[in-house]
Amino acid sequence: MLFKFHHALPCSQKPSFLLKDQWTKVMRSVNMENLRTGYLFPEQAMALSTVEGYSGYGDEQGEKALRKRIAEKFYKNMDVKWEEVFVSDGAQCDISRVQMLFGSHVTVAVQNPSFPAYIDSSVIFGRAGNLQEQNGKYERIVYMECTPQNDFFPDLSNTPRTDIIFFCSPNNPTGTAASASQLRRLVDFATANGSIIVYDSSYAAYISDGSPTSIFQIPGAKQVAIEISSFSKFAGFTGVRLGWTVVPKELSYSNGFPIVKDYDRIVCTCFNGASNIVQAGGLACLSTEGFQAVSKVLNHYKENAKILIEAFRGLGMEVYGGENAPYLWVHFPGSSSWEVFAEILEKTHILTIPGRGFGPGGESYIRVSSFGHRQTILEASKRLTSSLRKFNFN
Repeated sequence: MLFKFHHALPCSQKPSFLLKDQWTKVMRSVNMENLRTGYLFPEQAMALSTVEGYSGYGDEQGEKALRKRIAEKFYKNMDVKWEEVFVSDGAQCDISRVQMLFGSHVTVAVQNPSFPAYIDSSVIFGRAGNLQEQNGKYERIVYMECTPQNDFFPDLSNTPRTDIIFFCSPNNPTGTAASASQLRRLVDFATANGSIIVYDSSYAAYISDGSPTSIFQIPGAKQVAIEISSFSKFAGFTGVRLGWTVVPKELSYSNGFPIVKDYDRIVCTCFNGASNIVQAGGLACLSTEGFQAVSKVLNHYKENAKILIEAFRGLGMEVYGGENAPYLWVHFPGSSSWEVFAEILEKTHILTIPGRGFGPGGESYIRVSSFGHRQTILEASKRLTSSLRKFNFN
């Protein structure tokens, strides 16, 4: 058996490539500092291969070929190195793994509305404080309001500093994508405050209007951002689970220690790596032929979105999203999102998602998905058009 030993960088040692003025102001977790050596099994780098070619346990960080292909396919000309790409079993799992990097003392900001996992994982890790029943918000979480009035991008001039900023673009649930100028403001805001952006780009493959597909298209983002993404939404891996997270080597804690080293430690301790079979499927999706096939499916869902947008707008509804994401964000002013959800389900047998489930900012909205067969979408459009005319949601 072949053994390969690595020597962990002492916690007090500062790598020379990280300049002090590039460090964030986010403190390193004391619990991570207590881990003095690497996890046993990746330290040994055991080779479990057989004559038949079964690879056994793979690298916890992911197969090298897939990590390289992700870096080449999605981060070309962004100076993202394959060693900074960590393959996983999906973006939602990685949200919690990233949360493990930080102590319970860190402060958190989220878009409002937003994907529930950002808030729920913050609650689990003790960063949220108590739920305030009067407004449905947690007392220690900063809610960045994203509405049609501000083009679904928060007013950063009125946003207090936090250690961590969760930001999803294209956004789930609103279906809107941040522009290059908006992300420039976000990166500048994080840089000025020494904050870390946790950027969810799971729906980037749907972007059609030239908006950035990665936070790392913005100069300076590698000093302040982690990016999480997924094969589920563009390649249909929802059941088999595959995603990735990029942790740049330039990103550091307030003491200059590279965050990528702690993330590597977390991955090696808490995760045995994505299935090698699923990773082979991911690699096939990113081949020339595979990505062409995937693109056809994406176009199918985009066309579905257009059909649904036409149906709702034909009824005089305010509809957002659908162009850069598979989700429509439909407004029913003055109505309870749960009541709208229940009424549509009862009268049309169509399942939507009540916007209130994405936070207080989702009240009076529903999220509608374009995932589905064309005939199903056409039938849904027909039912909505004939039934919603009779409803009174106010």
